[in-house]
Amino acid sequence: MASAFRLQCHCILIFLAALKGETRYLEARGAGEDEPFLLLSADLKRELSGRQLYHRALRCIDMLSVEGQFTFTAEQPQLHCAAFFIGDPEELITIDYDFVHIDCQGGDFLKVFDGWILKGEKFPSSLDHPLPTSERYIDFCESGNIRRSIRSSQNVAMIFFRIHEPGNGFTFTIKKNANLFPCNVISQTPTGTFTMVIPHQHRNCSFSIIYPVVIKISDLILGHLNSLHFKKPSTGCAGVGDFVELLGGTGLDPSKMFPLADLCQSFHGSAQMKIGCDNTVLRMVSSGKHINRVSFEYHQLDQYELENRKENSIEEFCFPSI
Repeated sequence: MASAFRLQCHCILIFLAALKGETRYLEARGAGEDEPFLLLSADLKRELSGRQLYHRALRCIDMLSVEGQFTFTAEQPQLHCAAFFIGDPEELITIDYDFVHIDCQGGDFLKVFDGWILKGEKFPSSLDHPLPTSERYIDFCESGNIRRSIRSSQNVAMIFFRIHEPGNGFTFTIKKNANLFPCNVISQTPTGTFTMVIPHQHRNCSFSIIYPVVIKISDLILGHLNSLHFKKPSTGCAGVGDFVELLGGTGLDPSKMFPLADLCQSFHGSAQMKIGCDNTVLRMVSSGKHINRVSFEYHQLDQYELENRKENSIEEFCFPSI
């Protein structure tokens, strides 16, 4: 089950034990820099909360989950750099440029992407994000002072940058803002609980867990009554305006993942599924005619469950079983 995708994604999640790696293909054409990731513990997050603004240097390849001010100064040409930002599910991320000294005419760039890009795949997918892909990129060299404060649409965002001249660089401040109705989320941890609510909005929302997991849905409220199906070519929730689907795959983009099951019926109780994929996504499709809600919990499959997943499973992609 070890795959390049899972190893890369594990490297850019916050609460894993000391991992070290590289991020390749930050864009479809880019290659990563071999730099250690910053891995912040829950204790450090608690220690920083309520104190004065946190400051530190930014690495060429970095991961940030706390508020603070971060400075990058090139000591040598740095051509393929990125910083990934992640908050709690109920948070949005604001990036404020405090100081920028780069040579746009000389080939430097500094761009914010609203979401994450990894190995050419985007989260949220183009189907689930409120903006077209072209508007999700904010290029400092094009916007300058016009866009010195940028807010994400979900709990993840990133910057990628290229600096040729030693001594050039930039400083930015990360802030977090409450999101009353979180939609697209990447989980920081392999275990958790979450309730997704879409209140009369025509949109699709995905909750991504970059681990093989057991996911248990305890409450689902939709605007109509239908049924629960395992997907086959002739079945599913096609044509239904409001439903939840479970997806599995080896990439980051939900639109490129394999549909495992559709849930089209409101219920109170329990629907559990084991999904042995590198990435598991619960995705709610909403017509905007109703208030839709789903509550669920999840935990990572242990090694025994992974090794024996074929014993109690249907023959589907990533071996889902109930």
